[in-house]
Amino acid sequence: MVATREGQQMANANKARLSDSAKAEIDAWLTKYPQEQRRSAVIPALHIAQDENKGWLTTQLMDDVADHLQIPRVSVYEVSTFYSMYDLEKVGTHKVCVCTNLSCMLSDSDAVVARLKEKLKIDFNETTADGKFTLREVECLGACVNAPVMLLDRTYHEKLTPEKVDKILGELE
Repeated sequence: MVATREGQQMANANKARLSDSAKAEIDAWLTKYPQEQRRSAVIPALHIAQDENKGWLTTQLMDDVADHLQIPRVSVYEVSTFYSMYDLEKVGTHKVCVCTNLSCMLSDSDAVVARLKEKLKIDFNETTADGKFTLREVECLGACVNAPVMLLDRTYHEKLTPEKVDKILGELE
């Protein structure tokens, strides 16, 4: 059997384990909750694991989080597959999440989305050829008053226009 380079990379990626420093960070979060509520630390624990793995979660990392929190693995899978802030496949260096919900749509998010797709030369749920950007459509970013909105990595950009998108992307290139 001949292994492809991509297949080998995926196999190696799935071997990523939760580091001791990540476990220590999770333990700091655990001190904020009663002992019987360890499940409460799932969201920050998944953020820690995802950040450590360059923006995405492998099954092994999710299992490690569950084992470290001493909760059923399915409890971690439920959270990681429900929220759009977690990625279960490799993403670009920069993750661009654009709200297309009602408030943003009424504030012309369509023009913002069109500019992002034009500039990045990708569609939603795709990553640029150079691995720099992944574009995601999200249901709501909770900043309706300043629509249209996008979340670039962990920074909100509000009251967007196509020209603002050009400026923001230009600062990253």
